[in-house]
Amino acid sequence: MLRERGITAVIPQPSDQVRHRARRGSAGGRPPAFDPITYKGRNVIERSFNDHKQWRGIATRYDRLATVYRGAVVLRAITMWLTT
Repeated sequence: MLRERGITAVIPQPSDQVRHRARRGSAGGRPPAFDPITYKGRNVIERSFNDHKQWRGIATRYDRLATVYRGAVVLRAITMWLTT
């Protein structure tokens, strides 16, 4: 489905799927394209989300107003930036 839309895969294909595809030969199809530079950028974003989720209020979103939630996310981003 990704190939039909012209979207390249960002996550590498697992090794067991590579072996299975190779075993099937031409019936296994063409492996998805993989861009390692984009994958490195995705890793940075995922780690950032995990750091933000260390704050319970951000992870569970108990805040009723979007502005309060956004303020917590901005505050967490500032504290992360100051500690680096």
